[in-house]
Amino acid sequence: MKILFATTNPAKVKRYADKLKEKNIEVLTIKDLGINLKVEESGNDAIENAYIKAKAYYDETKITTIGMDNNLYIEELPEEKQPGTHVRRVNGKELSDNEMIEYYCNLVKEYGGRLTAKWVYGMVIYNGKEAKEYSWSKSHFYFVDKPCERRNPGYPLDSISIMPECNKYFVDLTDEDRNKDKVNYGEDDVIDFIVNNV
Repeated sequence: MKILFATTNPAKVKRYADKLKEKNIEVLTIKDLGINLKVEESGNDAIENAYIKAKAYYDETKITTIGMDNNLYIEELPEEKQPGTHVRRVNGKELSDNEMIEYYCNLVKEYGGRLTAKWVYGMVIYNGKEAKEYSWSKSHFYFVDKPCERRNPGYPLDSISIMPECNKYFVDLTDEDRNKDKVNYGEDDVIDFIVNNV
């Protein structure tokens, strides 16, 4: 079976494509299909934005589509500075990976060198008739103001995110490290959700 992942973020596709292939589900990307569609992500949360993307790309291709979005919340920041749905869009500008690292490092410096962060994820599978949705979060980590030199294209903030259990940047985590934090990563549950709903 083939499904479309409505994202231009290579890291999102990579995270799930191999495991889905083991379940006989082939993940197609926007790039694979040569689609150039501008989708206005105007939702109030990760699920709403995931739905907007999934429906727009399904309408364009008629292929069952996965939409996904991430919201970011930082414990120490006041409400008006919360990234929320605008993790990459700051003051009306779409930031590159390097600009994101610079912006969030400066924010961390401004608030004392360490910030407690939480990702909230939303995923929607749309097949033209119904939308199935799933939400999960990753917490219990923090941002620092000195980035790691390694990069994870598409997930730039992995270069400033530290997992407390092993005191490593996310970009340096091994599979063994990630398994220690299975509850917060929840990737197997996401795979199960996709497999059971496509």
